[in-house]
Amino acid sequence: MSQAATAPSRQQLRLRSIAWALGAGVAALLLGLPLGLEAALRAGGCGLLYGLLAFHLQRVDPDDSHLQAGLVGAVCGIHSLGLPALADWPAHSPLATAVMAVAPTVMMELIRTWLPLVGAALVLHGARLVAQRVLPSRTAGPAAGAQASTHRP
Repeated sequence: MSQAATAPSRQQLRLRSIAWALGAGVAALLLGLPLGLEAALRAGGCGLLYGLLAFHLQRVDPDDSHLQAGLVGAVCGIHSLGLPALADWPAHSPLATAVMAVAPTVMMELIRTWLPLVGAALVLHGARLVAQRVLPSRTAGPAAGAQASTHRP
């Protein structure tokens, strides 16, 4: 079988990309609902972005889990930039005292904010692994090997 015959078409790749984006977005939205509607919508939007980026990163280098983890961190960081101030800064306190006053609140809020995105990443990659085991010919066939081998000498 030739590589061209087994490689997915551009339309199939677009559909897979959309499926990854929607899967991660919906997972983040659902995991964020206990935190409130606004938090869930923000998490869902960031999950959508993560799904798009994760699909393309998976195609380029499927074996690099460090890049995948870095992508989760980057999307969490982007999500954090859109948050309002999490705690009021004590204006007339020394720096160390002020940091100690706001640090626990800020850390807990960031963790609560990031959990839906981290959960969505776990759901997305877990579903991919299950799909590879259940449908090995469609998800991890020669096309996947041919794609990965183009970056090696």
